[in-house]
Amino acid sequence: MRVLGIDPGIAITGYGLVEEREGSLEALAYGDIRTPAGDPLPQRLRQLYEAICSLIEAHRPDVAAIERVFFGRNVTTAFAVGQARGVALLALAQAEIPIYEYTPADVKQALVGYGSAPKAQIQAMVRMLLHLPEIPRPDDVADALAVAICHLNHARLAALR
Repeated sequence: MRVLGIDPGIAITGYGLVEEREGSLEALAYGDIRTPAGDPLPQRLRQLYEAICSLIEAHRPDVAAIERVFFGRNVTTAFAVGQARGVALLALAQAEIPIYEYTPADVKQALVGYGSAPKAQIQAMVRMLLHLPEIPRPDDVADALAVAICHLNHARLAALR
């Protein structure tokens, strides 16, 4: 199964394509999509949408996993991330890719067995599970890979039921 993980953001959206083959995980592609801070919001959202559509076309994922984000303090940030998340969901839905959503606690639980694990521990586990030479940067990229791995773990457990 080939999973496109997405960690949405208006300035930086992380993505990671992870495939499971015979019980082994492989990172096929990963990186970030950046939109210029000086551009108007509608233009930044269009750039994000077009970049995600290009990723989908280039890599043909079977499913997508996206982080469900919660904010309590900064309303402006919450709106911008919510809009970026909506654009990502739209691109995936238009491509008819099944979408699975996971909270940060779900991702932490799936990767290290502890829903309050520190970010550094999650990043180290991503590097180890994918046999990467170093932790992917920026953090958004490691987070996107983590949400893809989370989905693969959930799918494996669901298949056993």
